[in-house]
Amino acid sequence: MKLLIYLSKEVHFFFCIIFLLTSPFPLSRAQSLDELLAEGDKATEEFNSKKALDIYLNADKISPGNWQVLWRISRSYVDIAEHMPSETGEQEDLQYAEFERALNYAENTVKLAPDQSIAYVRRAAANGKIALFKGIFSVAGVVNKVKEDCEKAIKLNNGGNYVQALAHYILGRTHSTVSNKWAPARAVIGLGWADKQTAIKELEKAVELFPGFRMFYLELGKAYADEDDEIKAQETLAKVLSSPKRDEDDDEFLKEAKRLLEEIKNG
Repeated sequence: MKLLIYLSKEVHFFFCIIFLLTSPFPLSRAQSLDELLAEGDKATEEFNSKKALDIYLNADKISPGNWQVLWRISRSYVDIAEHMPSETGEQEDLQYAEFERALNYAENTVKLAPDQSIAYVRRAAANGKIALFKGIFSVAGVVNKVKEDCEKAIKLNNGGNYVQALAHYILGRTHSTVSNKWAPARAVIGLGWADKQTAIKELEKAVELFPGFRMFYLELGKAYADEDDEIKAQETLAKVLSSPKRDEDDDEFLKEAKRLLEEIKNG
């Protein structure tokens, strides 16, 4: 009898080992939500958007309907879509679908956290990409939503300096991009509010709140150049060259800043 009991325990132990070795989560405890978010954020900082997205989607499974998860998923879809090929119609369709996914997650974030700046910033970012993709004149209503969401995020004034800086940056860039269009034509479709001086003001605020970020300096430098303020344009573009790499596209921003500086110097 003792032998049978001993063998039974041995068999039970054997099958437990087999289960652990073949389990999709071998020999490790389940990660908490905070751990998953930290891991996803680290992947984002390392410019691995696809890995970050997978982690955030896993976080969404263990904590569905969590706005802290949803805005991160939206950000990841935008980051991924920005770097997708778009040479063919099929590729463009796939890229647009990712921007739409980003928007859907941002919409849900706003519903769950209407008092959080980041929710409106992420929706503005997604809608901004969609507006650029489709063309400003064809989606004037979307452009207006970008402006409104940025202003709402700024009014709420929470989420930290980077979130607020991003809201000012998107608003400033929207003013700058729209104001490049012929004023009478855009006024007819409700985009008459765009103004270059407002663009500069918003971009200056973004730089003030979050200095040392190449993307912000580049856009502000371009805005100064558009207004023929060559001294400020050169000073600001030079800051792109002296700022550290903090974004996946910083190498491209650096190249563009160098090119613009050469153009200004050569007249």
